[in-house]
Amino acid sequence: MYAAWKPLWMGALGVLITLGILNGTWGGEEPEKAPTRPLVSAGEIAAMIDRHIAATLREEKIDPSPRCSDAEFLRRVSLDLAGVIPTAEVARTFLDSQVPTKRARLIDELLGDPRYGQHMADIWQALLLPKTSDSRRIRIEPLTEWLRASFNENKPWDRMVAELLTATGTPEENGAAVYWLANPRVDLVTGSVSRLFLGVQLQCAQCHNHPFTDWKQDDYWGLAQFFMKVRLEGNPRQNGTAGVTEGERGRRGMLPEGVKQVPPRFFLGEQPTLARSEPYRPVFTQWLTAKENPFFAKAMVNRLWGQLFGRGLVHPVDDMQPDNPASHPELLEELAAYFADSGFDVKGLIRAICLSETYQRSSKPHGNNADDAILYSHRIVKPLSPEQLFDSLQLVVGPATPPQNSNRQAAKNPNQANARAQFVAFFEADESADPAEYQAGIPQALRLMNSPQLNRGGVLVEEALRQHSTTEARIEHLFLGTLSRRPTEAELQRFRDHVRRSGSNERNGLSDVLWVLINSSEFVLNR
Repeated sequence: MYAAWKPLWMGALGVLITLGILNGTWGGEEPEKAPTRPLVSAGEIAAMIDRHIAATLREEKIDPSPRCSDAEFLRRVSLDLAGVIPTAEVARTFLDSQVPTKRARLIDELLGDPRYGQHMADIWQALLLPKTSDSRRIRIEPLTEWLRASFNENKPWDRMVAELLTATGTPEENGAAVYWLANPRVDLVTGSVSRLFLGVQLQCAQCHNHPFTDWKQDDYWGLAQFFMKVRLEGNPRQNGTAGVTEGERGRRGMLPEGVKQVPPRFFLGEQPTLARSEPYRPVFTQWLTAKENPFFAKAMVNRLWGQLFGRGLVHPVDDMQPDNPASHPELLEELAAYFADSGFDVKGLIRAICLSETYQRSSKPHGNNADDAILYSHRIVKPLSPEQLFDSLQLVVGPATPPQNSNRQAAKNPNQANARAQFVAFFEADESADPAEYQAGIPQALRLMNSPQLNRGGVLVEEALRQHSTTEARIEHLFLGTLSRRPTEAELQRFRDHVRRSGSNERNGLSDVLWVLINSSEFVLNR
């Protein structure tokens, strides 16, 4: 599995050091805020997850890897839930904590952190907005803010999706309206809705019956009819002038060639009775988000599972169909039922998954499980997303320098007028890439190695100098602030020797150490 990775080799002034595999977990004081759902319920679901996974591993005679270390868990769950690595102080406190329930407490703390909503918004705005030249010219900040607030509030998933799919008004009035401005054609919306909220690749049936499934062209256009009355007013590229309405007549000019006129019909379901004078989208979303819908809860459960594990129970996550069965079908059914019964509690589902031993397994192969990539016998290693990498670097080296020609960039593309957006665009992976595939290449590696910002030491070095009096303690601080673990004896000795060769200017030597750490494979991977 590891052969497919492109590790970044580390070096500083002739020192070539290969760092070990990380470990992890967090600890600390009792959180003040109670979890959204009783912890016992999440614990029971976690135990159910482990029973299903363990049973399949026994059946297939595959050895499970042991539990990951506290350091590995800390960095993993911080990246998965908050989208950023923990600070050195957080890592030190967690690693030193002897509280038996510190992992569960960390999960609750991260779910209550405002950065959780930002991380989820990063994921979902990328899913909701097509990567076209037109959509890049639309301001996405109102949608991002709506997503961030909704996830942090833990708005039930059924209500959140209903608000998104029935959005009206301008982006300034309703951030969810950006979704419709960025998907102005009915075919774009139909493909997006079927993939994201039904888990089905229905767009292949737009022009003909699906060649590999039972999806028919009438299934596609029956679903598309629910969006035919949506009307876009104004120019989406001009702030404050565009809006979304749903009237008796939609915007016919936005229909694709080959449109097929069929009655509105729920996917593989009935044909509802609709009043022509009334909007269609609320009727569709009522069906879509119902607990009884066989697709809705499963689609989100599978997507969240894939987000946390790097692979869905059905993989790819948006191709749920009979010829692509789940690796653990009973588990998917039970998790979907739990999710629906919980009132579509997203944080509750994430909490349950993260509490499981399956989630907390080490990424190191064990016994005969090295070749297992689908049964969760060990953690799948994932590369950091561009957003995770940027935010983690900011935490370590400090704020990025504002981009040059930002006004010109804003006029050309309002979504790349800041340093974070430009970094994300530069490191962005192919849209169809596997989440566990390392996509960065030589240009990205050179940017990390040669960027002036990453060669000046920055926040973490200044913290180390200010808070600690010995070279050893300062090096440990750099490790805790980048890799969430303490250095091994061999690493400590090598780095200490290098820093001492720097003479009286210890800051330069420590800056070299930090450069090595952030250019290591361990820093850019989530194990």
